[in-house]
Amino acid sequence: MKAPAAGQRERGHVSAVATVSTTEAVDDRPLSDWPPETLGPQDRRPEVDGAVAAEVVGTARPLVEPTDPTDDGGRRRRFPFRPGTALRLAGFHAAVLVVVLGAVVAALVHQFSVSYEALAANSLADELRAYTTAMARAEPQQSLVTASVTYLQARSLPTGTVLLVVFPGSRVLSTPGSGALRNDPAVIGWMRNAPPTSVVEATRVGNRPIELLAAPIRSGHQTVGTLIAATDLSPQRAQGARVLMLSLAEATVALLAAVLSSYLLLRRLLRTVGRITTTAEEIGSGQLDRRLGDQGTDDEVGQLATAFDAMIGRMNVAMTAQRRLLSDVSHQLRTPLTVARGHLEVLERTGGLVHEESTHATVTLVVDELDHMRALVERLLLLGRAMEPDFVNVEPVDVRAFVADIYDAACVLAPRHWSLAPIPDVVVHVDSAKLRGALLNLVDNAVRATTPDDAIQFDTSVDPATGSVTFAVEDSGPGIPSAQRAAVLARFARPAARSEDGTGLGLAIVRAVAEAHHGCVEVGEARLGGARVAIVLPSSSVGMVQEV
Repeated sequence: MKAPAAGQRERGHVSAVATVSTTEAVDDRPLSDWPPETLGPQDRRPEVDGAVAAEVVGTARPLVEPTDPTDDGGRRRRFPFRPGTALRLAGFHAAVLVVVLGAVVAALVHQFSVSYEALAANSLADELRAYTTAMARAEPQQSLVTASVTYLQARSLPTGTVLLVVFPGSRVLSTPGSGALRNDPAVIGWMRNAPPTSVVEATRVGNRPIELLAAPIRSGHQTVGTLIAATDLSPQRAQGARVLMLSLAEATVALLAAVLSSYLLLRRLLRTVGRITTTAEEIGSGQLDRRLGDQGTDDEVGQLATAFDAMIGRMNVAMTAQRRLLSDVSHQLRTPLTVARGHLEVLERTGGLVHEESTHATVTLVVDELDHMRALVERLLLLGRAMEPDFVNVEPVDVRAFVADIYDAACVLAPRHWSLAPIPDVVVHVDSAKLRGALLNLVDNAVRATTPDDAIQFDTSVDPATGSVTFAVEDSGPGIPSAQRAAVLARFARPAARSEDGTGLGLAIVRAVAEAHHGCVEVGEARLGGARVAIVLPSSSVGMVQEV
C-alpha cells in the first residue's frame, strides 16, 4: 500500500519543525567560559578579593552533616518503608499483567484498525466493480460521459463515500461532498494522469482520515479516464477509540482484580510462613511446646503447618529423651565411681601394697566396677543410637534359620530346660544383628529370673488376622506382676530382679529395637507360669509367608 501524498507532506512538515527546534540548542557552558560581551549585568560575577574568597571557602560548612549509614550502633539503618514479600510479589505480578494486557490491547486495536481499513477497501472495490458493470451494460450509442452521469445520479452510495469520474477534455463528474477531495494533490495528479493500475491508499484530507481508490477507465485497450472513490474513516476511527477506551477499562479492572486477589492470597500464605518463623524463633529460645496448630485447610499450607508441628514434636520427644538419658547416665555412673574411689582411698590409707589380700580384693572390686561401667556405657550408646534414623539396616531374614541359630546360642548360656516351639516358614525384613541382640537380652533376663530347675521356651508365631510376627521368650520363673509390666520397659527399671548383676537396660534396648522396626514389646504371663516377653513386628516387615 502506498503512503499518502498528503500524509507525506504533513510528516515532512513535522520533520522540518523538529529540525529547526533542535538547531536552537541551549549553551550549557559555565558562565566563566562565556565571552564577557555576551553576559548581561545580571550574569556577571561580582569581583571578590582572593583572601576573602579563600577565607569564605575555608570556613564553609555543609548545611546538613553527612550521615553514616552504619552509625546506628554498628548496624545498617533500614529504610523507613520496605515493602513486604507479598507486596513485592503482587507488584511483580502487576508488572507482568500490565505487559501482557498492554500487548493484548495493542493487538486488539491494531487488528480492529486493519479490519475496518480492509472493509473500507473492499467497499471501494465493490464500487469500482459496480461502475465497471454499469458501463459495460450501457447502450452502445451512449457515450461514457453520459453513462457515467446517469450512473452517478442513480447510484446510492454509503454514508461518507464519494465518487469522482474524470475524462480528459471534459468536466469532472462527482457525487455530493467531493469538494475537499478535489483539492488533494494526489487526487489532482490522478485526475491529470490516470494510474496504470488500481491504487488503494489511506491518507488524510483536511483533518479527516480517508481511504482512497484510484483506477483507470479503459475502452478496449485504451485508458480514457480515471475513477476515484473515497470513503471517510472517521466513524471507524471513533469506534476504534471507543474500543480502545473500553479495552483499557476492562484491562484495568482485570489488572486490579488479579493484583488484589493475588495480594490477598499471598498475604494469607505468607501469614502462615510468618507464624512458622515466629514459632521457630520461640522454639529456638527454648519453648519446645510451641505449635502452629490446625490451619483449617488441607492444602499445601495446611500440610506445611502439620509437617512443621510433627517435626517439632519429634524434636521435643528426642530432646526430652536425651535429657532423661543424660540424667540417668549421671545417676547410674555415680554409684560405681563412688565405690571404686572409696575402695582406692581405703587401700591408700591402709598401707598400699603391704596387705596383699586386701589389695587383691580391692583391685578385683574396682575392675568389676569398671567392667560394669563399660557395659553400662556400651548399652547407653546403643540406646542413644536408637534415636538416629539409620539405626537399623533392614535385610530379608529367614525366620526358621534365624530363630534356630539364636536357640542354639542360648542353650549354652545356662543349664535350663530349653524348648523350641514350631517355627513358621516366614521371611521378614529386619536388622538381623539388632534383632538377635534384643532376643538374647530377653534370654538373659529369663536366665537371671530362673533357676536350673526352671524351663525357658522360644515361641515364634504369625497372627493370621493381622499378619504380624511375634518372637517370644517364656519362662517358668516368678513372673512379673501386672502392675509392674509397663515399668520394666523403662531404663534402669529392675522390679523383682533376683540378680544384682545387670544394668537395667536390657528391656529398654529391646523396646528401642522393636520400635525401630515399627513394632512393640508385649509383657505378659507365660503358659509355663512365669513371664512372657515378646517382640511383635508389623505385617509390613513380613516378606512372604510360605507355610505356617
